[in-house]
Amino acid sequence: MVGLGAQSSDLLQHLLLDRAIKIAVVVVALGLLALGMRAIWRRVGRAKERHDGADPSRRGA
Repeated sequence: MVGLGAQSSDLLQHLLLDRAIKIAVVVVALGLLALGMRAIWRRVGRAKERHDGADPSRRGA
């Protein structure tokens, strides 16, 4: 039979590993979200620049 100290040690190790996996998943998800937002921001920014800079006579100057 496993002693109480060994059981709590195994449980603590399992909980720490579970927490580390969850943190890694969140960090990867945030990284992917940042990359997606960056890609969207670039596309919107380029489209806006093309629209604004396409015809300088439309600016009213």
